[in-house]
Order: sequence, then C-alpha cells, then structure tokens
Amino acid sequence: MGTETMTLDAVQISAALPHRFPFLLLDKVTACTVGESIVAVKNVTSNEPFFQGHFPGRPVMPGVLVIEAMAQAGGVLSHQTMIDVDPKPLFFLAGVNNARFRRTVVPGDQLVIEVNVERIRRGIWFYNCSATVDGSLAVAADIMCAPGGER
Repeated sequence: MGTETMTLDAVQISAALPHRFPFLLLDKVTACTVGESIVAVKNVTSNEPFFQGHFPGRPVMPGVLVIEAMAQAGGVLSHQTMIDVDPKPLFFLAGVNNARFRRTVVPGDQLVIEVNVERIRRGIWFYNCSATVDGSLAVAADIMCAPGGER
C-alpha cells in the first residue's frame, strides 16, 4: 500500500488505541509502513503491576501480555492504514496461531515488536508477529484481529 515510513510517540499511540494504563503496552513506534508493517517498542520496567504476582522474587512478563502487545501494534497499524475511514472500526484480538515462547521477558528488557500484514480478508487482519529482546527472539505468533464496533 505505502512506502512511506512514520514514527509515533506515546500520545499518537493513545490516539490510535482505546487502551490506557495499565493496559497500554506500547511506548513508541519506531517504524510504520501503512498497510504493510510496524515496529513498536515496549520498555519493560520493574514497576509494571503484573510483576507483583508473576512471579514474586523472579519477575517475568506474562507471555499473554507479549501477545497482547503484538495485537496492540497490529491495531495501531490497522488504524494508521485506515486513517481516512470514519468512523474507525475498533479491532479485537480474534485468534492466535503458532505461538512460540523462546525466552523470558524481564524488567529492564526492551521488547521490540515487529508485525507484518500477511493478508486482509473480509475485514479481518492476519499478521505475522515477533517480539525480540537484544535481537534474540522472545515470542513469535500469527495473530488475527477483527473489527467489532466503532472507536
């Protein structure tokens, strides 16, 4: 669709997603090519609320939240791709396939999330996703997001 790459800050991400603290899991977008791909960053800090119980004494970011961060990045990509659509659809996580968890994500890590559009069929977006820390694969998954109302 597009070859122009853009970056987004936290305020622009908040404009694209309905999520808010503590569930907004993206800090910035370092690259976004409309209709094609996005690279987003989540800075994992020791004061994340989920670390109180997962796990005391050995904090690990829950894998489902890494998947959620991938879905949020896909949501930003969909939003930017449909920037001229009004009203904008609200996208929901509709499926996760081939999820693989390769390493833990812990406080101090910077999670780099890459999402590529595989295809769009009947309004459902199919993404290939990966999340890395220091260039090492943490999580990979294929994700589907579907519209379910208006934003």
